[in-house]
Amino acid sequence: MSDDSIVITGMGLVTPLGRGVEAVWNRLLEGRSGIRAIDRIDVSDLPARIAGLVPSIEEDPVAGLNIDAVVSTKDRKKIDLFTIYALAAAEEALTQAGWKPEDQESRDRTATAVATGIGGFPVITEAKTTLDQRGYRRLSPFVIPAFLGNLAAGNISIRYGFRGPIGTPVTACAAGLQAIGDGMRLIHSGETDVVLAGGTEACIDRLTIGGFAAARALSTRNGNPEQASRPYDKDRDGFVLGEGAGLVVLERKSHAAARGATPLIEVAGYGTSADAYHLTSGPEDGSGAALAIDACLKRAAESPGAIGYINGHATSTPIGDRGEIAALRRVFGADLAGIPISSTKSSIGHLLGAAGGVEAVFTALAVLRGVLPPTLNFGSADDGAEDLDFIPLKARAKTLRSALCNSFGFGGVNASLCLRAVAA
Repeated sequence: MSDDSIVITGMGLVTPLGRGVEAVWNRLLEGRSGIRAIDRIDVSDLPARIAGLVPSIEEDPVAGLNIDAVVSTKDRKKIDLFTIYALAAAEEALTQAGWKPEDQESRDRTATAVATGIGGFPVITEAKTTLDQRGYRRLSPFVIPAFLGNLAAGNISIRYGFRGPIGTPVTACAAGLQAIGDGMRLIHSGETDVVLAGGTEACIDRLTIGGFAAARALSTRNGNPEQASRPYDKDRDGFVLGEGAGLVVLERKSHAAARGATPLIEVAGYGTSADAYHLTSGPEDGSGAALAIDACLKRAAESPGAIGYINGHATSTPIGDRGEIAALRRVFGADLAGIPISSTKSSIGHLLGAAGGVEAVFTALAVLRGVLPPTLNFGSADDGAEDLDFIPLKARAKTLRSALCNSFGFGGVNASLCLRAVAA
């Protein structure tokens, strides 16, 4: 492993379990759930009335998000919630990395790759109502820049003066991991030295919930929110929407060493592919996703048997969960039965374009801390998956060197990331 490997030096989280890597990680390992009844908007007429909501500082004085500490009241009118989540996660990641350069060359060599699945969708739906009911003169002049997907990355760039490339994958639920993969490529190509990468999402909106409900994709366990997200479990009835952001600071190990920063984890490999199959569902045999996983392992120069943990994409839908298991079996074969797999979506729901960024942080922490997060609400596996270890209900201590994180999205997009302990 050379000093030119790409490493993570900073991480930031905003999730339904709270804000801040340490608080969120501890709550995740405790088996806490961030899924609750939606009280932010009226969903009384919708079949799904629960979600993974980021708690406010008033709701959670320990780890809630204080929006006023992230943006001023004046700026709050100009940006959507998905950008605020990204700004909060960026500040934590950059602070941990110690990367807030004052010299212009360093700022020019810093890129910002922040993905989203639907951007400022709630701003769009609210603006449409205003337009129809009150006319265009009542629209805010900031409507367009508030909802544009690239404005999370754009606002981060403006705040910190980063003039390197800006990227915003909008590849549904694979977007967050693809942003990290894009960041790796920017560093490999020599275009930049540092990349702030990951995903952000603020998707709790009547139209989003109604649309997914119309597709019969959402759980309707409204009376038991904490038990609604059930990845890999035979008794699941759909996924639960979640919101938040997960960002990481990427750079070469040699660059980190030169400035005295601590490499936390190596980003060893990345793979992406397309199913070329269906708008919303992957093939039952998992062949498209397997291409991404296999490419990731090859780039990491890791054998399948060397992977000690898999953070699955598993959203809690039968077709998606089974397709991922099929993909993993194609790549890992008989070895899969010996590799622990969990879906942290059981605790926070499905964060769409932010899922990969958040779950990459969870996967990194599993390697760093030697603890595997559990799959909550797991009772029994699907037929044919009884041999697999889904880390049911409780976190587990395990020393491991390498782990895999998967994200798959509508349109047949697949992404896989391999994270590895940093060599001494």
